[in-house]
Amino acid sequence: MRFGVSLLAVAQQPKGTDPSRQVEEVLTWARAARDLGFDYLTMGQHYLTSPYQMFQPIPLLARLIPETGQMRLVTTLIIPLHNPVDLAESLATLDVLSGGRIGISCALGYRDEEYRAFGVDPKRRVSRMTECVQCLVRLWTEEEVTFHGQHFTLERATVVLRPLQKPHPPQWIAANSDSAIIRAARMGLPWNINPHATLATIQRQVALYRQAAQEAGKDPTIPLPMGRELYCAPTAQQAWEEVGPYIYGKYQAYAQWGQDKALPGQETFRTRLDALAQDRFIIGSPDDCSRVLERYAELGIGSAHFRMHWPGMPLSQALRGMELFARRVMPRFR
Repeated sequence: MRFGVSLLAVAQQPKGTDPSRQVEEVLTWARAARDLGFDYLTMGQHYLTSPYQMFQPIPLLARLIPETGQMRLVTTLIIPLHNPVDLAESLATLDVLSGGRIGISCALGYRDEEYRAFGVDPKRRVSRMTECVQCLVRLWTEEEVTFHGQHFTLERATVVLRPLQKPHPPQWIAANSDSAIIRAARMGLPWNINPHATLATIQRQVALYRQAAQEAGKDPTIPLPMGRELYCAPTAQQAWEEVGPYIYGKYQAYAQWGQDKALPGQETFRTRLDALAQDRFIIGSPDDCSRVLERYAELGIGSAHFRMHWPGMPLSQALRGMELFARRVMPRFR
């Protein structure tokens, strides 16, 4: 299993945080992940993130290129809010600057506020994302692209600067709903398993993904990437005491944004921390974390990226948890 670390919480801090200090904390976090042997970093994307202030992923990852050694840099992008030509040029630039280390996780997003601000109809987000991904791949792999879609029109468009990775940087599809997971399988792209679903939901949806891939003539056995909330401490009691206030506060913000409504079934984040965490978070001692990860490994998870820091948590505390996980848990899965 390959392991990654999320930059999101370090790059997303409470409103009023000194942004210069925030940059330094992001750099410290990225260097620590590099030195501890993590394989990649991930960064999410949101706009209008009150009550948090947040860096945008493409310029942030560009700043991190010289700090990250050979780690891969994976950015989640809300694809329906972007133009494929701009994305093709920007991501090709980032791939060249990084020496071919960029990956993309394509997401629909779930916040109407973001769609309103961009003047995009959220009811058409699926077709916009599908067209944008199609155009993006074609712009990277064809000399000239002519495309007449519902949302984008290209006439003999040529992107001259190409990514170093051939045929193009790898793409994941971030998805919550069953229909989105089936769509990813039919496209032949790895489903980036969201960090909010319970283990039971993931087990059911992995089976759904693999069945849909097989029926579409795609490889049903490809290893899948997965995001999780994870905090490791010497004992389970210490882990819960240290992480509880920060992770619970973050999920109350998610409830305010409507993230739980994007999940299948009747999920709600407006509940007690113990109920929220049940079969959802990986929190505990190194042995506790290992036991949970073994269950995910059995599902064919090939890459696991973790948020190990939450807004407001002291960086030194998060770094201790990340180091303990790297020293005591990661070697068991390599």
